[in-house]
Amino acid sequence: MSVLRTKPIKDVLAQGDADGSDGGLGLRRRLGAVDLMGFGIGIVIGTGIFTLTGIEAKNHAGPGVVISFGIAGLVALLAALCYAELAASVPTAGSAYTYAYATMGEIAAWIIGWDLLLEFALGSAVVARGWSGYLASLFNLPSAWFAEEGSIVNLGAIAIVLILGVVGIVGIRESARVTNLLVLVKVAICVFIVVAGLFFVKAANLSPFIPSAEPAGGGEDGIRQPVTQAIFGMEPSVFGFAGVLTAAAVVFFAYTGFEAVANLGEETRKPRRDLPLGILGTLLISTVLYIAVSLVVVGMVRYTDIDEGAPIASAFKAVGAGWAAVLVSIAAIAGLTSVILVDLVAMGRIGFAIARDGLIPPSIAKVHPRWGTPYRISAIMTIGVALLAGLLPLSALADLVSIGALCAFVLVSIAVPILRRKRPDLDRPFKVPFSPVLPIVSALACLYLMLNLSVETWIRFLIWMVLGGIIYFGYGYRKNRLARREAAATEEPTPAPH
Repeated sequence: MSVLRTKPIKDVLAQGDADGSDGGLGLRRRLGAVDLMGFGIGIVIGTGIFTLTGIEAKNHAGPGVVISFGIAGLVALLAALCYAELAASVPTAGSAYTYAYATMGEIAAWIIGWDLLLEFALGSAVVARGWSGYLASLFNLPSAWFAEEGSIVNLGAIAIVLILGVVGIVGIRESARVTNLLVLVKVAICVFIVVAGLFFVKAANLSPFIPSAEPAGGGEDGIRQPVTQAIFGMEPSVFGFAGVLTAAAVVFFAYTGFEAVANLGEETRKPRRDLPLGILGTLLISTVLYIAVSLVVVGMVRYTDIDEGAPIASAFKAVGAGWAAVLVSIAAIAGLTSVILVDLVAMGRIGFAIARDGLIPPSIAKVHPRWGTPYRISAIMTIGVALLAGLLPLSALADLVSIGALCAFVLVSIAVPILRRKRPDLDRPFKVPFSPVLPIVSALACLYLMLNLSVETWIRFLIWMVLGGIIYFGYGYRKNRLARREAAATEEPTPAPH
């Protein structure tokens, strides 16, 4: 048995065509292109606008954070094109995990699946704590139970995760309706922020657009400095174009959600048409909004004076428009709610795909006969995220979400030319242009952004990967479906010669 064995494409397509109405291992097709864009925008437009804009402008890029969002958006677009081709050709749950299983082999699939679970679990937990904080500030709730800092158990974060977990388990259509409603609210508020904020933009706040590089404080040295600076022995610094790149690597966290759309391939009515529309439409709308909002924020307030906790709301307060800050807080709550919901839905589908293949116990992949969702694995994931969100201050681990997504995007980009070579006959309704050049550029760009994350983030990421390796070799390597099929084939007696 080999860790490089691949899952036959015919098996992937057969699973995608299965119907889960009998409680089997297939999911029901109930989503269209608008629903997919709703899910995508629901997860992408959230933390990036409401928190990361201020943090990265103040600490790394200054007004150049606008360029950071543009760079991150361009890299995300390259990866999204690769996702769109694979999603349209092989519409299935699990997205990057399944693509890797069909192209690069089982060990690569496990690494990427384990990586994606980390990304979505930490992402939803971090956002849940942010949601709880916004709620507390809006309604003056006690910080002991709702604040990011100072709370022993964050009841607000636990409550929102459990509530949205139930919504995700009860049905994908119900999740889509809730998400679409929340998306309408926050997109409308984002447009309002841009239009209203333009009246308060001052040219002086945008100069210099990229502040000169300066030595980093004590918090940016050692294992907290970017890998690129550590490798080349550069003095730790912030701002300058290096700061813009560091900010781009961090705000990439904001774009990672579009891959959640690819996870809904088995629940899309016309996946070959709607998945590329959902993925690329999500990224286009989100990138435009991110660049516009970040430009307005750094134009309203000098980057050195930005409030990291609530950059947009505080910007309106600083210019005497406190009434607008209330609307921003409402939009933040709506925005972060949809992020948590889509994270939980996507995480359940990834776990479902891994369990269905037997890399973790397949009994937890059962689909509910009425709701048509993988309710067991979704419930397990929801409880796990609720515990993380309630008990651990996860803001310091947010970079792990970025490195997890970038790692997945590297492997997806590589998978496109590999699958074209292995299966040139496969029907591809959408094709990445200029392949294999563009997928290779995508992989290198993602890898470069990974190297602009801190040494500390890489260490934590490698520890998570080692833990995943222990689970794989301790259980999945011999217990999965392909391994059992190989074992059964070797045990069949050879027919006696006549």
